[in-house]
Parts: sequence; C-alpha cells; structure tokens
Amino acid sequence: MSYRRDISRSKSALFDDGLEEGGLRASSSYSHEHNNDKAVDSLQDRVSFLKKLTDDIHEEVESHNRLLDRMGNKMDISRGVLSGTMDRFKMVFEKKSGRRTCVLAGVFIASFLVIYYLIRILR
Repeated sequence: MSYRRDISRSKSALFDDGLEEGGLRASSSYSHEHNNDKAVDSLQDRVSFLKKLTDDIHEEVESHNRLLDRMGNKMDISRGVLSGTMDRFKMVFEKKSGRRTCVLAGVFIASFLVIYYLIRILR
C-alpha cells in the first residue's frame, strides 16, 4: 500500500500545476516570470534615468568648456593690451624726461600718503 501512496504522490507532484478545485492555479514559474518582468521594467527605468543624467552632465561639461574657451580668449586679449601698456611704460621710463615725470609722480603720491597718515594720527 505504501507503493500506491508513493505513486499517487508522484502523480500529484507531476501534475500539480493543473486545475485546483475548478480553477487554474498560478505556477511558481509564472510568479517568477512576473517578478522578472517587473525587475526588467524597473531596470529599464533606471537605465533611462542614468542615460538622461549622463546626457545632462555631458551638456553641462560642454557649456563649461565653451565658457572657459571664451574666458581664455578674453585673457589672451587682456594679456596683449597689458603687454602693450607695459611696453609704452618702459619707453617712457627709459627717456630722461620720462624718468623725471615718474619721479615727480612718485614724490607726489608719497607726499599725499604722508599727509594723509599724519591727519589720521592727529585726529
């Protein structure tokens, strides 16, 4: 008799995913497939989000690079203007009349600073 029970158990285990009291019962493989579909959808959403995020980062980096290029160009222009000004200053300073003008301007500035500090101290 135990042999018959083993056979009936193996039959029920073999056909367990069939009908159960008049209705279809969801098998565990269907449940796993449904969970896998949900996980794939979730993963697809995350990948889409990451793709959008990396595209936004790329656009931001490109705009920063353009800004830095413009700043570099403006700095080059400023360097050229400053270089020209320094060349003119050197030419003025090399002449004797230019030296006198620079010395006079230096004395004037020094005198102004001395007077300013004396007034501050006497207050």
